[in-house]
Amino acid sequence: MIDVFAHRGLHIVERENTIAAFRAAVALGVDGVELDVRRTRDGVLVVHHDSSVKSLLIAQSVRSALPEYVPTLAEALESLDGVAVNVEIKNDRGGSSDYEETAALVGQVLATIGESGRFATISVSSFDLATCTYARSMDRDISVAWLLWDVAIGDALVQAHLLGFNAVNPHFSRVDADVIARASELLLDVNVWTVNVAEDLERMTALGVACIITDDPVLAREVVTRASPTGPVR
Repeated sequence: MIDVFAHRGLHIVERENTIAAFRAAVALGVDGVELDVRRTRDGVLVVHHDSSVKSLLIAQSVRSALPEYVPTLAEALESLDGVAVNVEIKNDRGGSSDYEETAALVGQVLATIGESGRFATISVSSFDLATCTYARSMDRDISVAWLLWDVAIGDALVQAHLLGFNAVNPHFSRVDADVIARASELLLDVNVWTVNVAEDLERMTALGVACIITDDPVLAREVVTRASPTGPVR
């Protein structure tokens, strides 16, 4: 069965990456939720996609200065009890002033996941290869996925396999039957983002990806369920 993950929670009805969006996704019955984590100046892991919120750079702000709707990672994981979680560690080089060269950020994320007692249902991902490598070296059991965008996908599959990752998470436009076949040979899952149109959802379902990350989990569930010969999506 193909898993359906709500991208940043059910943000069609609630503000993205908030407790309300996460609870709404759980209530809908999704398989999982994708969320983004960053670290504040005073060392608190918070869930937010962009590097700033209300003109405040998260990496240069203390937790108490951020809006109340920005949850901590621990609060987010608690609200997502019962579903899988993909924790994207936002640590992208790309000229960002808050890029962390050391493994400290990854270590704190893994420690928070460990405290939740849910290693089996939580995975970590990042566009930054070093961040993924740190995660794998620090814990051999947690699922690690490398987010792919502007890299050669064939080479990335081989590299992900050699580094011991569990999956690659490419944009759906980069995925075809050859990618799925090669990933299968290398024992890698393929989790695609962010698939929102019925035609694209149908194509990804037909290819047999492991997981679809979407802004429209209702539509995604309908497509996946319709294509499944064994009944509704779990």
